[in-house]
Amino acid sequence: MDWQTLLNRERLGKPTHSADELGRTPFHKDHDRIIFSGAFRRLGRKTQVHPVSSNDHIHTRLTHSLEVSCVGRSLGMRVGEMIRDALPGWCEPSDLGMVVQSACLAHDIGNPPFGHSGEDAIRHWFQQAAGRGWLDDMTASQRGDFLSFEGNAQGFRVLTQLEYHQFDGGTRLTYATLGTYLKYPWTARHAEAMGYKKHKFGCYQSELPLLEQIAGKLGLPQLDEQRWARHPLVYLMEAADDICYGLIDLEDGLEMELLEYSEVEALLLDLVGDDLPETYRQLGPDDSKRRKLAILRGKAIEHLTNAAAEAFVEQQDALLSGTLQGDLVEHMHGTAKRCVQSAKDMARQKIFQDKRKTLHEIGAYTTLEILLNAFCGAALEQHGGRTPSFKNRRILDLLGNNAPDPHWPLYTSFLRMIDFIAGMTDSYATEMAREMTGRSSPV
Repeated sequence: MDWQTLLNRERLGKPTHSADELGRTPFHKDHDRIIFSGAFRRLGRKTQVHPVSSNDHIHTRLTHSLEVSCVGRSLGMRVGEMIRDALPGWCEPSDLGMVVQSACLAHDIGNPPFGHSGEDAIRHWFQQAAGRGWLDDMTASQRGDFLSFEGNAQGFRVLTQLEYHQFDGGTRLTYATLGTYLKYPWTARHAEAMGYKKHKFGCYQSELPLLEQIAGKLGLPQLDEQRWARHPLVYLMEAADDICYGLIDLEDGLEMELLEYSEVEALLLDLVGDDLPETYRQLGPDDSKRRKLAILRGKAIEHLTNAAAEAFVEQQDALLSGTLQGDLVEHMHGTAKRCVQSAKDMARQKIFQDKRKTLHEIGAYTTLEILLNAFCGAALEQHGGRTPSFKNRRILDLLGNNAPDPHWPLYTSFLRMIDFIAGMTDSYATEMAREMTGRSSPV
């Protein structure tokens, strides 16, 4: 791979790249299109780790995505400065920063309500649907899209099909930004065998032609049927997510009183060593722990960003040949790698087991089962031109112009239903499921 091709400024759905405006490059436009999209705005009411809470300090998918984008921008600009001689003549380090920032903004845009438990609930429902024969008319590859439902693949569909220019390029982002978004540039047939966590893939069968087009425009090497090498900048987006995911989870853990301040402070002090900000040294025992942690966290992110950028440059040959094993954190040195891994371990052991989170996850299964039974059941009943019941006609009316055509393949109809359900916020999904079961909230 080479940077000239990898930083392609052409747009999906348009033959040429858009001209620069004063102070606004094509990559800035990508950033703005994502920010102003409805799918991005709805992340404000979607679960990050903990249920959307009355505590305003707990992260949602929106605040998490904004923070990841800031770290991603710093990473992209830092790397851009370090490899400036290898970049095309028109490309500035700020361009790399903007590409990574835009991809970071969008990295969770396809996640359904209720976070990862929502993803699992959808997979579980389709496994039961397969047992009832509802997926029998589909190919094995099409069934895999539902049985291994993945927010990353749904996000790719949101960006390339659903927002703005519907089914005509979607948000029409540049190929460079789309490539940097594509964390898993392969279909569900490779989800079980890639060395990543189970179910991970980035493209449904319906968007495979678009993935092929993007890979061709960016010069991503094809490694197998329906599988390509990752864009090098994906590793920066992934590192930004890991850095924020690790450190911010710990802050939420403190807010939820699941962690002690002393154990979080010790982990961050191990990373920054003697490089403590003067403002931190001046704080006394009566100062807010939240303020102390904010100052310490800022310095920790600076150290981790530097370590990730250095790892990227050290591994640039492997990144450009598509042969790097693992993620960028695994190639960071010493205390930086240990900090991210320790933060994840602490979250796994002490935060993810919280009973409030567990009850919320159980509720997610019930809510999504009600919605999937209703919407996919309606699509199934009208499939092939059959006349649906009055109830199912009313359910289909809820989708307006996005309701599936009775003569479409069932695969396409079910995808439309997933588009609708996965786009819901936690609160909207809960309220709709409650109303569908006749248990409306009291007026």
